[in-house]
Amino acid sequence: MKKNHHLLLFRPFLVLLFLIVFNIISAQDPIYSPKQTSNFWKNIQFGGGIGLNFSSGYTDVFLAPSAIYNFNPIVALGAGLNFNYVASSNYYSSLVYGISTTILVNPIPEIQLSVGLNQNRVNYKEKGFSNYSEEYWDTGLILGAGYRTGNVTIGLGYNVLQNNGYDTEPFVPFVRAYF
Repeated sequence: MKKNHHLLLFRPFLVLLFLIVFNIISAQDPIYSPKQTSNFWKNIQFGGGIGLNFSSGYTDVFLAPSAIYNFNPIVALGAGLNFNYVASSNYYSSLVYGISTTILVNPIPEIQLSVGLNQNRVNYKEKGFSNYSEEYWDTGLILGAGYRTGNVTIGLGYNVLQNNGYDTEPFVPFVRAYF
């Protein structure tokens, strides 16, 4: 039986080559990619509105927490809740609660344009002689513009879906603050 001399000569060379390559590979530092942190929470701002109005026989309490996500310095998208209680003794009381979504656009830092969609549940009760009550859903689509300085915007909106139910005026002044 004839032995293959070439294989005998190359076998140590192949083993040596394998050990060198394995040593080079194992000597390399493992590649660690740094864990990328999410900027999600850095782009969120919280804010909203609070209103209290008291006088003799009249109460108005308003609370509207909200949050926005800033996609970039120009565009933000937000959502919020709202609660409003109004009562005039011996005349009427109204409880309004709902949700809202908002798109904010800042074409320049001082100007803020907004589109807000509000869905509110209205519970209205008259007191006294009529004892009239009404419950219904009210939808508002408010287009707004305001002057922005820092985190605060002061402006005016217009409810394009204004009806004669809950909304008595189509113009809605606002003060918006996010931190």
